[in-house]
Amino acid sequence: MLAQLHIRNFAVVKSLDIDFAKGMTAITGETGAGKSIALDALSLCLGARADANWVRPGEDKAEISAVFTVEPNSPAAQWLNHNDFDSEEDCILRRVIQRDGRSKAWINGTPVALTQQKLLAPLLVNIHGQHEHQLLLKEEHQLELLDNYARHTALLSEVATQYRQWFELEKEYKHYVQQQDELEAQRQLLEYQVEELNDFAIAEGEFEELEQRHKKLSHSKYLMEASAFSLSALYEGEHNNATGLVSSANQRLEEAADIDEQLKPVCQLLEQAKVHIEEAALELRHYQDELELDPAELDIVEERLSKAISLAKKHQVAAADLWQHHQKLNAELDNIVNADKNLEQLDSDRQQAEADYRELAQKLSSSREKAADELSKKITQSMHELNMPHGRFIINVEHDTDKKASRLGTDDIQFEVTTNPGQPLQSLSKVASGGELSRISLAIQVMTATQKSVPTMMFDEVDVGVSGPTAAIVGKMLRELGQTAQVICVTHLPQVAAKADNQFQVSKYSDNDETETMVKALSHNERVTELARLLGGDSVTDMAKANAKELLAS
Repeated sequence: MLAQLHIRNFAVVKSLDIDFAKGMTAITGETGAGKSIALDALSLCLGARADANWVRPGEDKAEISAVFTVEPNSPAAQWLNHNDFDSEEDCILRRVIQRDGRSKAWINGTPVALTQQKLLAPLLVNIHGQHEHQLLLKEEHQLELLDNYARHTALLSEVATQYRQWFELEKEYKHYVQQQDELEAQRQLLEYQVEELNDFAIAEGEFEELEQRHKKLSHSKYLMEASAFSLSALYEGEHNNATGLVSSANQRLEEAADIDEQLKPVCQLLEQAKVHIEEAALELRHYQDELELDPAELDIVEERLSKAISLAKKHQVAAADLWQHHQKLNAELDNIVNADKNLEQLDSDRQQAEADYRELAQKLSSSREKAADELSKKITQSMHELNMPHGRFIINVEHDTDKKASRLGTDDIQFEVTTNPGQPLQSLSKVASGGELSRISLAIQVMTATQKSVPTMMFDEVDVGVSGPTAAIVGKMLRELGQTAQVICVTHLPQVAAKADNQFQVSKYSDNDETETMVKALSHNERVTELARLLGGDSVTDMAKANAKELLAS
């Protein structure tokens, strides 16, 4: 519940601190005194749009803080904990508006985006404004009221989720269909390109191997001559080959090593060198045996290299990347070939998504019909209590499968009423007068409010157009509502104010320099005087006071 409201330099308020209590609280005051100032200030803490005109003239900024007492397991407490805002018992909302119109917001001392205050607001307060009865004529508002009363939030969420899924599938399906002509042209080009590369059938890494083979074949004569010369020099030459020279040197040094042992390591190295030379010669013999001088193979390699380079140029890729390019084109062609299958699956998925949506929408409609029947009876009963003895209220829920689908289902909602005997049921806009519409609106607001788990409800002059005995019934309704929730009501009716558990008086003080609005909690005697003023106008007579005492006692 709302525990405290602190207002600084807001509109005509210089400094204001209000302590609220449980039950029903009435806010009264003269016309133009600013009875709705507290609701306007609170709305800013709940994320309403800021305006530089809200800053009191001559001041740099306006500041509003609202302190709410939050039950441990309430939806508001769960939201605060889920979003990492420290909360034990109190939730403090703060808003500062600068002279230039910029504003900042806080939740429990943590700076937040305005959207977060807006998300938290419905869990703390429900505000019914002066123009609620005008909204009542709009079908979307009628639907919202009915859904609030039905309390099928989870079902609404399911319908909205399924609608989004169906919508995305429909969007994707249409996109695929629109691309069919373009995909067909792309398929023909890819088929030609892939067939050409299939015929050539280059293998992974083949181009590099061709380059290496071509290099070897084109220099085979030189390679043969070089290996023959080296083999002769190392081993097979008749005179002065490396093997013979090393052997001779080693033999002489071994004889010398008998004289000087320091030469023995040199001898060992020469022995090793002789072994390596013999191994190299053996490898050269094998190389010569395998070396081929085949002009026909060279022609074949050159032809394939040339074809690879030509295809690579045609496809605008490097010749070494031709195999990878072939695989890529194959994959693209497979995707297009499979597109028809994908389209068939997508068509099946979207039809199933629509069927699932229609089923949920029908379930939602049935829930609405049940709630509509119950709420219609309650509002009809309230109309009788509100001095409309022949009134009858009906909420028609028509499930229209041909209606354009939306996240809210496919129902048409119509609030219909009759207020006089023999008068047929018609839409609110055609039947109800201004006063009747106000009373019907009030009945709906009270009935739907009982279904909400919001701890605080604020009514801003919702009793406009109501007077006399009807006003007393309105006050009784609000007081009963205050037994299960905190009710704060701005009213000009003494019969309503008298039913409140607590009462504040709003007054405006003006001198030659400035104007200031003040709010005062009234004692019992002060309430009598204020109610007498409301009853008798500017002059507070003994008779008006007596009537005020009777109202308070009733």
